[in-house]
Formats: sequence, structure tokens, C-alpha cells
Amino acid sequence: MKIAQRVSYKRASPPLDIGLRVKEIKAEGGFVIDFGVGEPDFETPDDIKEAGIEAIKGGFTRYPPTAGFSDLRLAICRKLKEENGLDYVPEQVVVTCGAKHALYNIFQVLCEPGDEVIIPSPYWMSYPHMVRFAGATPVIIHTTVRSGFKLTARQFEEAITSKTRAVIINSPSNPTGAVYSRDELMRIAEIAVSRQIYIVSDEIYEKLVYDGLNYCSVAALGEEAYDFTITVNGFSKSHAMTGWRIGYLAAPREIAQAVTFLQGNSTSGACSISQKAAIAALKTDKKELKYMVNEFSRRRDYMVAELNKMEKISWLKPSGAFYVFCDISRSGLGSVDFSRQLFEQYRVAVFPGVVFGWDSHIRISFANSMDNIREGLSYIRNFLQGL
Repeated sequence: MKIAQRVSYKRASPPLDIGLRVKEIKAEGGFVIDFGVGEPDFETPDDIKEAGIEAIKGGFTRYPPTAGFSDLRLAICRKLKEENGLDYVPEQVVVTCGAKHALYNIFQVLCEPGDEVIIPSPYWMSYPHMVRFAGATPVIIHTTVRSGFKLTARQFEEAITSKTRAVIINSPSNPTGAVYSRDELMRIAEIAVSRQIYIVSDEIYEKLVYDGLNYCSVAALGEEAYDFTITVNGFSKSHAMTGWRIGYLAAPREIAQAVTFLQGNSTSGACSISQKAAIAALKTDKKELKYMVNEFSRRRDYMVAELNKMEKISWLKPSGAFYVFCDISRSGLGSVDFSRQLFEQYRVAVFPGVVFGWDSHIRISFANSMDNIREGLSYIRNFLQGL
């Protein structure tokens, strides 16, 4: 059977199938510790669940508007103003089936064949695919440990060509947990504006920052930065709503209109029930979010302290998200072999860094119970000692 070239793929290697094996083992009641997980291990808050239940009971089950219900878009505008210092009107906001959907739509409306999109590496694994699906070329820029896994202004400027259409900034980052400072973002924004390059700002982890850091949205850096930034966010990480599939983008009006047209001829509007739940999420008491952030911070501190006792592994302490990106190059194994052998020997699942563009690293998630973190890290220590 012939498959269209734009979605041609190679079958995932065994460690990339670990996620499926983890689910199978759990379903069978077997033992596994999942450090590959990319979602909070907390429940969606009860008041958000109740809003969804009431929407169902109230028959709120018809087709939704393509760009989202007006009350949700207005609530998102209010959130962006109060929490991020951003002035948007509902016509600039599009509600999507998760933040991933927003990103996919953006590249579809921004890019033509021959265009280039700059992607700092390590990167979230879907970015290059999304760019290719739009017919454009991903330009991967390898960041450094010295820069904290962040794209520098110099690297950005040197990567720009006449074909550059956009740059992706993911802060806090998946997989590194890196958080860009206001000054770092300002230098990148100044270059982007001067060269008329769009900044696609993936802010899905914005609430998960630690050590008293002040989060900064790129579009809040000034009027010109605002005009060249597309802000992407959602409810998956901040409100433990991964399965609800609800996200959004805020953009210049023309881009929002183009995304709405595209979405109207692809998925149509996001789930009506999830939209009602999202409105409740924007009104919910922040104490549950604060508890989740404090718990993630506690787990992070424990994890890095234990990793610091191990040989053949090193890391940078993440400032956000819920991952530690670990250098395993001294183990003598690439990330695929490391992940596979660790899983086969100890039933501990980690993500091989090769899918993020760094084969010398693995990603370990601390979106897990402290008991699992303690036990899983002890198995990693035993595994490293046995190499």
C-alpha cells in the first residue's frame, strides 16, 4: 500500500514502543515504573469535572463554534491580560483540540514549501514533523549545556536565511525544563522583529516553574514582539486535563482567522463538554495548582539529589516542567540501548533522548509518586553500577 510521502515513517524502535508495553503491563497488573510519562499524575480538580458533568446533563452536546464558544474565548483573553500582560480580543483567540492541535494549525497557515522553521534542540519530538507536514523544512539548532539548553540570540541570528518563516520557543521546555529569562527572550524577539520572523511561543508548561522564577510571555515584551508572536497554551499541564484535549492559541487577527478557516474544514470546534470544563478551570481556586507545583518541586529536588549520587550520569537542574534531561554518554550506551536495557532488566521506562535530537541523553519524568521515584531511581543506580 502506498502512503503519502508527507506522512511516511519508519517503525519505532523497541524502546519507543515502551509506552505501549507500559500500558500492557499495567493492564495485566504487572510491575512497571513509568518515568516516560508526559502528563501530571494528579486528578483533574473536582469543580472542573463537575462543570463537564453539568454540561452533559444540560444537553450541551451540539456542534460548537469553530473558533470556540465566545464566553471561553473571552475568559482566555481575561486570563492572558491578568496573568501574562497580554491584550487580546476574542477574535484573536482560537480554541483547539489541545495545544498540539494549535501548533499543527499554526504551521499549516504560516508555512509554504521551501520555507524554514528554526527549532532549538533538544526539542519536543512533534515539532519537526509538524513543520514537515506543512511542506516546510525544520532547521535544527543544537543548543549547549552551557547555555542551559536555550537558543542564544547569536545562534538564532546565524541560522536565519531568506527562507526563515518562524522560530519555535518552548519555555518551560520539554524535555529539558529550561526557562528563558526576560532578557533572553528580548534579544531573540528583537532579531525576529527586525527580520519579520514569527515566534511560535509554546507556553503549555508556564504554570510549572520553580525557585520563585517569574514567567515571561514573549508577546508581552512590547508592541512589535506582540505583532510577531503566536502564543500557544492549554489546560493539560496546568489543570491536569490531558484527556480533555483542550488548548488554544492567541495571535494577530489575520492568523487567527486563517486558523479558524483551516479548523472549520478539518476538525471543526473543540469538544463542547471540554470547553465548558475549561471555563471552570479558568475560574477555579488556584490552591490545587499551587499544591501541584509545590509537589513537583519537592519531587524534582529529591530526584536531582539522588541522581547526584550516581556515577556515569549528569544533568542540569530543571527550572520548569516535570522532566530531568540526563546525560548518559559516560555509560557507554546510546539513549536507545540505555532505555531498552533499563526496561528489560528493571521494568523502568525512560524516554530515549534521540527522539528529542540528543542521543546522549534520556528524559526522566518526575510526574510520579514519591514512592515510585524512590524505587525507580534505586533501579537506575543498580543499572548504572552494573554497566
